[in-house]
Amino acid sequence: MNQYQEKLFQKIESSELAISVIGLGYVGLPLALRFLEVGFQVYGIDSDERKIQAISTGKTYIKHIPSDKYDVYRKNGKFQATSNYEFVGKSDVIIICVPTPLTLYREPDLTYILQTMESLFPHLKKGQFICLESTTYPGTTEEVLQPYLTKSKLTCGLDAFLAFSPEREDPGNQKFTTQNIPKVVSGVTSSCREIAARLYTKIVDQVVEVSSTRTAEMTKLLENIHRAVNIGLVNEMKVVADKMGIDIYEVIRAAATKPFGFVPYYPGPGLGGHCIPIDPFYLTWKAREYGVHTKFIELAGDINSSMPNYVIEKIIYGLNKSEKSLKKSKIIVIGVAYKKNIDDLRESPSLFVIQKLLELGAEVFYHDPYISEFNEHGIQLKNSDLSTQLIDESDCVVVITDHDSIDYNLLLERSKLIIDTRGRYKSALEKVIRA
Repeated sequence: MNQYQEKLFQKIESSELAISVIGLGYVGLPLALRFLEVGFQVYGIDSDERKIQAISTGKTYIKHIPSDKYDVYRKNGKFQATSNYEFVGKSDVIIICVPTPLTLYREPDLTYILQTMESLFPHLKKGQFICLESTTYPGTTEEVLQPYLTKSKLTCGLDAFLAFSPEREDPGNQKFTTQNIPKVVSGVTSSCREIAARLYTKIVDQVVEVSSTRTAEMTKLLENIHRAVNIGLVNEMKVVADKMGIDIYEVIRAAATKPFGFVPYYPGPGLGGHCIPIDPFYLTWKAREYGVHTKFIELAGDINSSMPNYVIEKIIYGLNKSEKSLKKSKIIVIGVAYKKNIDDLRESPSLFVIQKLLELGAEVFYHDPYISEFNEHGIQLKNSDLSTQLIDESDCVVVITDHDSIDYNLLLERSKLIIDTRGRYKSALEKVIRA
């Protein structure tokens, strides 16, 4: 153990660390909060001035993280939010939690990581520990981040340290939090891994060390590919079951009684969020470098991507049964967040359904208690109150995101037609069509 590693260990144990968390979104903000809770100094850095302003004035911009969770640390000076990377020079630890989207061609877009590293570069110094948490393809930590240390005349594992620890946040999940979700960690060298393990042990209940950053990067991809493939399977099963007049939700519930060998996954209107629709394609892209075509993963992606169109077909079918055309029909979309009980719109299938409905000439309203308005994909809409008048005047209600606070009995009582993509209603109900 050299002097730099020993000094970091001492600061970790005494909670004297200063940490810069780059990216204050659904991953970075909960992580910053957890570091604050154990006594560290935290600088939250983000390019979005709206987030900086919200934190600086004691407001929240993520509904399931109330401002009182972190405002006390803002007031006592332990938490500073800024867009200024000069704070990196005051930090012992730098944790990167920036988005990793796809290009239009389903290829990795590392723009945010590269921009972050360029901004960090002038402020890097000896003795710092850098950890990437953004989901990416195996090799990113070593191939993309490590060269910046070399360019700074720093030697990884000796006077600077580099690690990867994939985020495992599940926004809105009350059971699993940053603290009780096991944390996978690794480093470019053994000393980097040891520091990562020691650091995260301060904030999580269980740290899982793996042999390399590539292994840690692949672990995150496998977790999300596992879900994407199984959701793709059950989405395909849904279509087959529907053709056969079988309730797929009853099938899943029955299969889930088997105490071994089966894990229940549920169909839906398509995938949403920052992970499952995107992460599998990071591996398919990297696999091509090794001459491997990941057919299974890509097939699941194609099935899941087709589900919003399946919903549209069901809407058209339901309206036709009532001798109505989709054009000029009044449609209420229930829920635009990508999953229930959160305010996250990223990659939400609702957006694709709404876009298609508008293109086909429908008049579209939405109700979502978590999202007051949005401007995405060229669509700008405001939340509508779920009044009896609006329901009575509508031709169809489409349940896309089944927030628990929605009055589903009211919808069933007043609606003419319900397209249910989440299994909220029994399929035998006359006015309900499963999609």
